[in-house]
Amino acid sequence: MINQVQDIKQAMACFGTGVTVITATHAGQDFGMTCNSFNTVSLEPALVLWSLRQGSSNRAHFEAAGGYTVNILSHTQQPLAMRFTKGSHEERFAGLELVRLPTGRPQIVGSTAWFDCELERIIPAGDHDIMLGRVLNFGVNADATAEPLIYARRQFGRLGV
Repeated sequence: MINQVQDIKQAMACFGTGVTVITATHAGQDFGMTCNSFNTVSLEPALVLWSLRQGSSNRAHFEAAGGYTVNILSHTQQPLAMRFTKGSHEERFAGLELVRLPTGRPQIVGSTAWFDCELERIIPAGDHDIMLGRVLNFGVNADATAEPLIYARRQFGRLGV
């Protein structure tokens, strides 16, 4: 039986993931956080998910916003990944080049790809909530050098292809 949080975190660190910044807007305020728990659920309809710690100070913001944008970071955006892990939301967005999507949510310029989603459902799962979203719109960076940022073994990297 697994009961050691640090042991399971160590084992999970062996699984490489992409790195995203999830953004939302509520009551005229932008919110955002770094996340590597993003994944596809379904293609028809287009559904995606990410998970958020139930005790996170960001949880209420994302629930109230009713939707979110997943910005898949490029390998050149590692500093941005760190920027969205701490500080106020105003500091996280300060001076950042954004595109306002038709939903009003911010899309981060330079991301490898993005998905603008309506919050379909919040599913409690242990100490996290699964934020299930229906994809309303999406885009891919036309710049062929926009390789995604990868996170594995508690380090950032990029694909070696």
